[in-house]
Amino acid sequence: MNNLLKLPPLSLYIHYPWCVKKCPYCDFNSHDSEIQDGYISALLKDLDGDLKYVQQRTINSIFIGGGTPSLMSIKDITHLFAGLKDRLEFSPNIEITLEANPGTFEVDKFSEYRNIGINRLSIGVQSFNDEKLEFLGRIHSGKEAQEAILKAQDVGFDNLNIDLMYGLKDQSIDECMNDVMTAISLNPSHISFYQLTLEPNTLFSKFPPILPSDEDIWRIGERGADLLNQKGFHQYEISAYSALPSKHNMNYWEFGDYIGIGAGAHGKITNMTSSEIVRTLKMKSPKDYLMSVNKNNQALRTKPVENLSFEFMLNSLRLIGGFNPELYESRTGQSVKLLSEQMREAVSLDLLDVQANKIKPTRKGLSFLNDLQAIFL
Repeated sequence: MNNLLKLPPLSLYIHYPWCVKKCPYCDFNSHDSEIQDGYISALLKDLDGDLKYVQQRTINSIFIGGGTPSLMSIKDITHLFAGLKDRLEFSPNIEITLEANPGTFEVDKFSEYRNIGINRLSIGVQSFNDEKLEFLGRIHSGKEAQEAILKAQDVGFDNLNIDLMYGLKDQSIDECMNDVMTAISLNPSHISFYQLTLEPNTLFSKFPPILPSDEDIWRIGERGADLLNQKGFHQYEISAYSALPSKHNMNYWEFGDYIGIGAGAHGKITNMTSSEIVRTLKMKSPKDYLMSVNKNNQALRTKPVENLSFEFMLNSLRLIGGFNPELYESRTGQSVKLLSEQMREAVSLDLLDVQANKIKPTRKGLSFLNDLQAIFL
């Protein structure tokens, strides 16, 4: 039996599954079919079924992801936020993030997002190089991406993330560093810098492009990370750089709770009464999701988290600064001493640094993160 003394912080994830065009590398639950009516009402019905998971907590962060949620009409997003505020208590300093793409149609709505209460944008740039954007199947140009970021800042978004991808076809170190320097010059508050991976069930998986060698990709990633750190974008997680970490990201990595609503949305919930931690999953197909929610079926599956130590480490070992043993115990209800054997093995392999008040991956541990996490499986 777990010994949970208090509930962790609570966030909300909202999934919007539609895109203008499905990118060839994307394995998210996104669809380029016609947007279906009634989705916002379904989201709020879905949330009604999950209100029991709130357990008198305020919402510390909201992340609206997709898909391309910036395709939502202002009418729909206003409807959504009115419904959220009727049902939930927002913390005074809540972080509310919306994923956006640099298309002109969406850029024109940035000031409206601010008025509705969204205070952080995550802009899916991926590259400022037009040739690389074409390879990635993106529908914007490098210039349009820069204009979108400047427009967002003009209307008051000082908390803004830029997504950048590396390890692209024929990408040189110089090309990648140009992308990184362009992003830095735009003065965002946060940069996500991550490697292109060929995920199952994507177009790139079916027709794999020729990418740089593993050694070249590693070198590009190291150079990019060094440059970001030098320019004040401190790496706090494997692919996240900022002097001000995202609250929503940190809640994931510190094994906090989050409600997930929308087609294919995941959640993680702690039940204080039973000391049980469960994962939730909503129906993936937008059509099935809408049918299920409208029949008051909630489109929900739950599964107890059985290997708490592994699930905690799967998240928290992504943090460059690691975690305090007290966090492990408060989130799992288990003593960190039960992991002594695994931690000794990880230390002996120079993958983990264990101190009295901090457990964190070594530089080698970050490079071989899967191996480090597997020790706790």
